[in-house]
Amino acid sequence: MKFPILANKGFVEAIGNTPLIKLNKISKELGRNIYGKAEFQNPGGSVKDRAALYLIEQAEKAGKIDPTRPGTILEGSAGNTAIGLAHIARSKGYKSIFYMPNTQSAAKVNLLKYLGAEVYPVPVCPISDPLNFNNRARDHAKRLDNAIWTDQFDNPANWESHYATTGPEILQQLQNAGLSCDAFTCSTGTGGTFTGVAKYLKEATNNRTKIVVADPPGSVIYSFVKTGKLDREGSSFTEGIGQGRITENLRSSIGLIDDAYRIPDEESIVMLFRLLDEEGLFVGGTSGLNVVAACQVAKSLPEGSNVVTILCDSGHKYADRMFSKKWLKEKKLYDCLPDSLKKYASLE
Repeated sequence: MKFPILANKGFVEAIGNTPLIKLNKISKELGRNIYGKAEFQNPGGSVKDRAALYLIEQAEKAGKIDPTRPGTILEGSAGNTAIGLAHIARSKGYKSIFYMPNTQSAAKVNLLKYLGAEVYPVPVCPISDPLNFNNRARDHAKRLDNAIWTDQFDNPANWESHYATTGPEILQQLQNAGLSCDAFTCSTGTGGTFTGVAKYLKEATNNRTKIVVADPPGSVIYSFVKTGKLDREGSSFTEGIGQGRITENLRSSIGLIDDAYRIPDEESIVMLFRLLDEEGLFVGGTSGLNVVAACQVAKSLPEGSNVVTILCDSGHKYADRMFSKKWLKEKKLYDCLPDSLKKYASLE
């Protein structure tokens, strides 16, 4: 019998070592194996716990913040990184302050407040604007004593966290079962998860793992990989992914990318409900997009191949939107659901 680790160091030691779940019905349908890394099982509820821990602990090691006296963690975040940072900040005795786009779900904002954080939702504007949520966090940190702006988009500690933990876990979990890692795909927000896992798998498998980046509408990543241009069109219901620029975290893996897919919202929302209906997984919209991409990658590979993606977080923070018939209809997503799945859109 296997038992979870004893987290003698508290919250931070419980981060990582998440299951790799085979999506059985989807895999059987494709004749290829789709695996999702269950990052919703991190103690803060998402894949971002890993980066949050590294962002803080690397700053401590570099002497940028002194853990022996009161300090403050600041970040510009669409939600999950802030949630991870807030949990870890509390466990280490720091305060936390976050700026985020005012388009994010109320559930995320409320959770951060429950965790004792100061939260400032601000209007959306480009990174070149001093009032961009990321720039506001940076400037606020400069006004405080013993404070750091963790700079999740461009701080290499972000991707290094996944190079050191997520990538090795994925490969070891497959190898323990006598399986190869034939492909990896996921979407990008900061680029940290994608880059760290991609770099590790490419190196550890001698370039045998196919690496594909997945992108929602309204993001420039697909266009950049395909054409070298930062073209964007449309918008997406997904939160926390997609970019209007190439972050330093993502730039570190551009040369490793074998292909890119743009995933329509209609396919992501259908997969979101399929994962609940067929696999018993209650996940967020980004996870739905990631699994759609994994299925597309699988179809480009021989039968029996193994494709891994990231199940970033649970659906709890988004339920009042994604499971609302009214909201789905406003986004023109309700009618794309098969009749058998519409029963899950139970909120009015």
